[in-house]
Amino acid sequence: MSSCKIPQEVLDSELGRGGVPKGARTSEYYRTKSIPDRFDNPDWFKGYNTKPMHPMYRTTNSDYGSRQPSVHTMPTSFRTLSQAFTNHLGQCGMYRNHSFNTGEDKSKVPEF
Repeated sequence: MSSCKIPQEVLDSELGRGGVPKGARTSEYYRTKSIPDRFDNPDWFKGYNTKPMHPMYRTTNSDYGSRQPSVHTMPTSFRTLSQAFTNHLGQCGMYRNHSFNTGEDKSKVPEF
């Protein structure tokens, strides 16, 4: 049977969500790959709604989203997407159809 030794500073510190000390970083518990600082420090996320909701409109997602994240719920990798297509549309504009309209206009007056 193996025994696990817990460091004394962990035992003396105040524990946050997930049973880890407050101020713990995601990279201290998981192998991370190029994540922004906001994902490495879950204590930076503040301002979660604590206003009670009407039970009829409460959802599982609102229950999950109302909890502050811990190192166990933060992403361990971050992959950015290129904004080249969006930047190109910003310069040129969206496609516009200039074809000939052969449809008949509908009358706004009802026929009896």
